Amino acid sequence: MRRMSETAAFAGKLAERLLDTAVDSFGGTRRPGQEEMARRVGDALSTGKHLLAQAGTGTGKSLAYLVPAVHHAVTTGRPVLVSTATLALQAQIMGRDLPRLLDSIEQQLPRKAKIALVKGRSNYLCKQKLAGGFPEEDHDQEVLFAAAVEPTGGVTTYEPTSKLGKEVIMLREWAEETDTGDRDDLTTGVTDKAWRQVSVNAVDCLGRRCSMFEECFSELARQEAKEADLVITNHAMLAIDAFEGLEVLPEHDAVIIDEAHELADRVTSAVTAQLSAQMILAAASSMRKYTALEVQGIQNAAKALEAAFSGAEDGLLARGLNPQQTNAVESVRNAARTLLSDSEQGRKDESEADAGRTTARARLQAVYDVAERILGSPQTPDVVWVDRPGSFVPGKGYQQADPSEPPMLYVAPTTVAGRLRDGLFGSRTVVLTSATLTIGDSFDPVAGSLGLLGEEAPEYDAIDVGTPFNYRSQGILYAASHLPAPSLKTKEAQHTELAQLIEASGGATLGLFSSRRAAEDAAEELRERLDVPILCQGDATMSALVREFSEDEATCLFGTMSLWQGVDVPGRACRMVTIDRIPFPRPDDPLNNARSQEIAKAGGNGFMQVAATHAAVRLSQGAGRLIRSTQDKGVLAILDSRIATARYGSFLRRSMPDLWPTTDGEFVKQALTRLRNA
Repeated sequence: MRRMSETAAFAGKLAERLLDTAVDSFGGTRRPGQEEMARRVGDALSTGKHLLAQAGTGTGKSLAYLVPAVHHAVTTGRPVLVSTATLALQAQIMGRDLPRLLDSIEQQLPRKAKIALVKGRSNYLCKQKLAGGFPEEDHDQEVLFAAAVEPTGGVTTYEPTSKLGKEVIMLREWAEETDTGDRDDLTTGVTDKAWRQVSVNAVDCLGRRCSMFEECFSELARQEAKEADLVITNHAMLAIDAFEGLEVLPEHDAVIIDEAHELADRVTSAVTAQLSAQMILAAASSMRKYTALEVQGIQNAAKALEAAFSGAEDGLLARGLNPQQTNAVESVRNAARTLLSDSEQGRKDESEADAGRTTARARLQAVYDVAERILGSPQTPDVVWVDRPGSFVPGKGYQQADPSEPPMLYVAPTTVAGRLRDGLFGSRTVVLTSATLTIGDSFDPVAGSLGLLGEEAPEYDAIDVGTPFNYRSQGILYAASHLPAPSLKTKEAQHTELAQLIEASGGATLGLFSSRRAAEDAAEELRERLDVPILCQGDATMSALVREFSEDEATCLFGTMSLWQGVDVPGRACRMVTIDRIPFPRPDDPLNNARSQEIAKAGGNGFMQVAATHAAVRLSQGAGRLIRSTQDKGVLAILDSRIATARYGSFLRRSMPDLWPTTDGEFVKQALTRLRNA
């Protein structure tokens, strides 16, 4: 035991010395919290004991874990995985933090470290789709391009007829020169719709049956990762690898999870599945087209499913499926199973793999798997709910769904603690870090959600290394207490307040919104009122938007949860962060309602333990976007009066950085004007 402790202490101290080298080479200053964290991460990697490390904004936690991770991987030959919740942080680590770090400490390592990045397939160009060999190619091509005949030779060419068409042309040209096919490597961002024209999701990917498998950008990235010492990925990929057995990530000795407060939710999202009559009919159509099999049975099952759930209200099916619904889901499962069996027999007679058949079977397999989950088993208890999503109507915004619309069924676990305990913590060393790992000064809520509490839970250490910032002197917390509580009827007052604040600041505003609808509505309205550039999530890739925002201090950037964390824009480009409303989960969120009900049955306070805790963590993360260096000064403006007036407001305020508080809007606008002119 003593030898192990001495080894761990040595590893921790060596990590600290390497960190000092890196910080000196950057011209930075040493931070006690950063040094302590590097030492403790080094200890954890050496001993194999799990670690929860809370590190406030400004600690420099990325370097604090990257240094010991690189050293451990290179000296032991055992790879380390680094997982983030957001692509923004992923891009920051790969594009800025790691290159600078490796340049500074390379001479002190026994060999050069190999680094790789692994993302989901939809983040990469699909060469098969670009070549026109993908089954059921999107029909948008007809409206993207207009045919034109050359005056000589009679050769037909196609010219883009819209912005979307021009983006697709640009992507096809980029495909000829890129080495990675990674969307984040685009110098000019494109819309999500354009990107879907050149990429595929995991279900539709042909895998090894693809004729271009050997040159696939996604596969090349995964092959490169198998040779790497440090692999950067995201929580969704980590969940798929740990729980689905798909081996999308290379073998690794340890995993460091940044933005760890998001892990349970991201894992839950990754293992949430959905089913609808439309999905079933689409799978049936693919099977009929590419296998010539009879699909009447599964088509009938799809109609039965829609009929069985057509009268169900949106929300949690608290009492489970009724007999008609159970029979309908069983019919879908059985019909899918029969078709899969029949198509497998036909496939064995083929001399070559057929892309269409492969895709059709993958879609049908997904239908079967979800139906099986909805029917449930005692070993994997899930909850089921119905949802009819609204749609965006230009000029009118998001519209509520029509109750007569076909329903979508969702199935998910209320907790992933057990799955994380077995699938993640049981087979490797795990270091979890975030600026918000404690609620009310306790690690227990987060530890419990991750499976680290209770009988047979693995042991772990926990530390809080603090922050180097003096929030009281660097920032103002403005609670707009005079505004009415947020609702669709009061957004005009909120937009007016937001416009006045941005005008005083001269731009330089990161606008955080609780919904995509709210962000887009505000961007559309304020573009008419103000002269400053306003970017909005969805206009381009997140990395491209953040880059443009950081390069021009007059620019504003509006967005949703992807911007609430992982975005690092120090200096004058971000003088103000605004939050439109307390980020409670939706009141009709079925999964959170199920969790609240379970807590209430056990005698707890479901609202405080679920909704308020959810909001507290996200408020802390959003507030953390403001002060990113010891020189930064700015305003955090919360345009939700409940933060000042509701009983739970004090609980929420305690979760945020200790900024100087005020409800005086005129004082805040004067302060912003002084900052703009400084």
